[in-house]
Formats: sequence, C-alpha cells, structure tokens
Amino acid sequence: MNNVNLSFYGGAQEVTGACYLLEIDGHKILIDCGLFQGSRFADEKNRERFPFDPAKIEMLIVTHAHIDHIGRIPKLYHEGFRGKIYSTLATKDLMEVVLTDAFMLMEKESKFHKEEPIYSVDDMHGVLKLFQQVDYYQKTEIGDAAYFELLNSGHILGSSFVKFSVGGKNIIFTGDVGSTTSVLLPLHDDIRNANILIIESAYGNRIHKHTMDKTMMLERAIEDVSRSKGTLMMPVFATERTQDVLFEINTMLEFKRIPALPVFLDSPLAIRVTEVFKRHPDLYKDEIKKLLRGHKHLFDFKHLKFAESKDDSKKINNIPAPKMVLAGAGMLTGGRILHHAIRYLPDPASILLIVGWQAAGSLGRRLLDHAKEVKIRGQMVSVRAEIRVIDGYSAHADELELKNLIAKTKDSLEKVFVVQGEPDAAMGLSQAIKDNFGIWAEAPRYGESYNL
Repeated sequence: MNNVNLSFYGGAQEVTGACYLLEIDGHKILIDCGLFQGSRFADEKNRERFPFDPAKIEMLIVTHAHIDHIGRIPKLYHEGFRGKIYSTLATKDLMEVVLTDAFMLMEKESKFHKEEPIYSVDDMHGVLKLFQQVDYYQKTEIGDAAYFELLNSGHILGSSFVKFSVGGKNIIFTGDVGSTTSVLLPLHDDIRNANILIIESAYGNRIHKHTMDKTMMLERAIEDVSRSKGTLMMPVFATERTQDVLFEINTMLEFKRIPALPVFLDSPLAIRVTEVFKRHPDLYKDEIKKLLRGHKHLFDFKHLKFAESKDDSKKINNIPAPKMVLAGAGMLTGGRILHHAIRYLPDPASILLIVGWQAAGSLGRRLLDHAKEVKIRGQMVSVRAEIRVIDGYSAHADELELKNLIAKTKDSLEKVFVVQGEPDAAMGLSQAIKDNFGIWAEAPRYGESYNL
C-alpha cells in the first residue's frame, strides 16, 4: 500500500503561483514553483518563506516556462533546495531566458520599493545547474514503486502534462492546457486512464469568443490604426503569443492583406524567446514544419524591427504613425509596454489590443474594465485610445476544451482537483465536473492537504 499525499501551496483558487507538493512513500516531489502575480499583495506573498522545508525536496518537475510556474524556483534554491529539476529541453532553454529577465525586473522593483530581492543572481545560476532533461514519454523512476513521465500539453513550446504512476494508479498534473487553436503547436496529448487529475481552470467558466476569426480581427486592427494614423499597442507574453502574432503578421504581409507599416518587437525577452523557438522546430505542428522547409524565416519580415536596447525603444517614439508595437509585459504589470501606454493611451487614434489573460488587480484588467484614467509609474494617464480584445490567441484551453479533456478519461477518474483559476472559474469548473460527470471534484485552498 503506497502512502500518497498532495498539498497545495499556490495556484489554489488563484491563477498564479502554481506550486504543488506530492509525497509518495516519503519521497517529496514539487510540481512547479511559480511567482504570484497581479498586485503588491502578490509581491508580499512571494516574500513569505515556503511552508515546507526546501532542503527536503528531492525533485522538482517543471510543466512549462511561464513565470507563474517557475518564478520562485531560485527562491527555493535560496532556502536550501538542492534536488534535481526535470523538464523538457525546450522548457529548460526557455526557463534560462525567462528567469534572467525576471531577475533584472525584480532588482529594479526591489530598488524602487527599497526592499531586498527575494533571491540572488547566484541562486538563479545555481538552479540552472540542477536540470535533468526529460523527453516526452520517457519514464523516470521515483524510488522502487513509482515513476513519472511527461506528455505534451500543447500550451507553449516544450510544455508538459506530468503523469505519475504509483500503486496501479495514475495521477496527472496538467500544468496549463493548451488551446486547440494554437497557431504553431500541435494539439495536446489526450489524457486517458487518469485516476486523480489536477487540472487548470484559468478559463474554467469561459469560452473563447474569437477562435475562428482571430486572424481577421488582428488584420482589421492593423488596417484601422493604419487609416487613423495611430499606434497599435500589443502587450504580449514573450512566450507563444509573440511568436504566434509575428507569424500571422508575416503571412498577412506576404499576401499583401495589410498595409506595410513598421512593426517593432520592443521586448528583449521576446526576442531571446523567439531565438529559442528557432532552435526547436521539431516541436511545431506538421503543417508548420512543412512550411519551414520552403520558408526558413517564420518570425522575420521586411518591416519588423527588434528593439534590443533602451535607446532602440526610445527611438520608436520618433517613428511617425501609423506603426505597431509589441512589448511586454503581457498583463501590463511592468516592462516596456508601460512606456508606450503612457505615451499612446491618451491618443484617440491609437488602439491597445489585448490578446492574453489579465490577472485581477493588473493594469490590463483595469483597462479591460473600462477605466478612464490609470496610474502608470507614478503618473495619472487618461485613457482615450480604443481598447480591443482578441480571445482567440489565448494559449489556455477554455471551458469546453477542459470538459472535453476530462470526458476522455471520465470512466477511470476518481478525484479531480481544480487549480490555477480565480475562485469563480475554479469552483465553477469543479461544480460542472460533479454535475456533468458525477465525479468527486474540489477547488482546494492554499495550504490544504489531501491523502490520496
């Protein structure tokens, strides 16, 4: 008889901060260790000591390289973790880029708020030395009676479901589930024969509205801002969303479906992430691989300019409109997009185009909620630019897609834990699982533990 216990230390009735402790016969395994995001209160939570001893964690398995799944790993190292870290190679490559950028941002924020950073650059480098590459479907043993393997989750490059097999039972953590409408990546693997499922719920009570017409909506926004001679601002997540949009714009320009206007990728992080994408073409969907054989440059085109330095970023101001700027951060919680927001939000000829999920408390969420004035970097900024949303570029599965994933393994399911969603989404999906499938489901709170 195996003794298996599961504890929730992040991503519990909240989207960010994913961190789950799985104990199998005394072996302590952490699945993800992400940053809490969205407000100053989240920053305070990131500073709290872990509610477990990091030195006793034997292994950390990383589902994917988004900061809300990896952002506290250097802090874990700082507090004593020296176990092995497992992920796909693409996740490891992305993680190195993302953590480096996050450390630079943290140093700036800590200096601004007169606080000590929560970890050092040595902690970050120490983390990267602990990595063990795991390919999809490769079995890795845990003691004598259990093993885990990674499946393709279709969320971002290299992202994984984590499947544990112990005592004849299968425990599966989804991390984030990719949408079936991904531009570049193949559909996620099916989950079958799961007995215990830990599933995300960022869109657990919502259905993506623009999956079929997202490309047309992007095309229309570019055409509209070209006519009005404004600036099209896109706050983008550096991983996946940026590459999807660059690929789409490249295609539109090639077939002359949009006016030729300058496009700036004003994000050193997104530029480096795009280079990682170029190193892993084996992970693209088949039709993109086929396209690559004839067109080597999926993400480069004549009118695209990379703004690496601060000076490059500032020079964008001198380029006459119409123009398009893709910049981080995706939720407008920091980064160079704030510089452009201050300059162009008061301009009625401009458009802010949001293509990703916005956390409660974030500037992006306030703009979606029709704020007429917002505070950015200490100054009040009037909002006269048009705010538009395209749901279809989301890298997350929506309510219907999540239910379809569950339906394929419903006959074997015994328990479902719903995580990584705001309370309404997590509890809504939990209730839907009970109602639709008659399966025990719970949206756990922070710190709750369950013996499995």
